[in-house]
Amino acid sequence: MARVEEIMTKNPACCGAGDGLQVVARQMCEADCGEIPVLDEDLRPMGVLTDRDITCRTVARGLNPLELTAGECMTPHCVTVGRGATIEECCALMEEHQVRRLPVVDDKGRCCGIVSQADIAFEGPDKIAELVQEVSRSA
Repeated sequence: MARVEEIMTKNPACCGAGDGLQVVARQMCEADCGEIPVLDEDLRPMGVLTDRDITCRTVARGLNPLELTAGECMTPHCVTVGRGATIEECCALMEEHQVRRLPVVDDKGRCCGIVSQADIAFEGPDKIAELVQEVSRSA
């Protein structure tokens, strides 16, 4: 049975709560990703910042993203998955919380990767079809 650590993106782009949104947006562009974990001093995820967070929580509200930090815009209290979890356990978490990506943590809770729907897609059409359907359903 495949494990998250086998399919995750290792060493993902990450940021701190005090990092400016422009810096984080640039990281997203350079890493070609739509979500960056926001880490505390101990490298534990305290939230995530998505391109949608930047759009909906700043630009759509008329705020200047050049004046805001990741911590002011992030989705706090993010759901994480352990690197030793099975793909099925990961899919269940994504479905339950209706998220498309999960930060992956080691046994000390430190961010060591990120897993996305795209990563799971490579595991086969059965898994991804169910996952996309469940994550996309209305709450």
